[in-house]
Amino acid sequence: QVQVVESGGGLVQAGGSLSLSCAASGTIFRIVAMGWYRQAPGKERELVASVNAGGGINYADSVKGRFTISRDNAKNAVGLQMNSLKPEDTAVYYCYGYIYTTPSSWNEYVGQGTQVTVSS
Repeated sequence: QVQVVESGGGLVQAGGSLSLSCAASGTIFRIVAMGWYRQAPGKERELVASVNAGGGINYADSVKGRFTISRDNAKNAVGLQMNSLKPEDTAVYYCYGYIYTTPSSWNEYVGQGTQVTVSS
């Protein structure tokens, strides 16, 4: 069994910063990638940022230059530093991981989500 747990988030004024943290625990053989989704009310889920085991990073165009993803392979953890926040960044942010629990079996594991609210 694998658990993915986020922390951080909250309420901030536009232009401010917030950081999110996430750690995976449990029966982990290998993590292929970790990252963050977000979903705002009435909108589809959006991939915000991801980092793979080799260090390759991707960002949504809407957050490039403002958000920074980081990964700690030793701790099975990933972070998201969010700067210059805008009201349109308001959403529930979910951490996810593509995780092998055996050499041949993997799944996507998603955390419970954390609310980020940016006021104008």
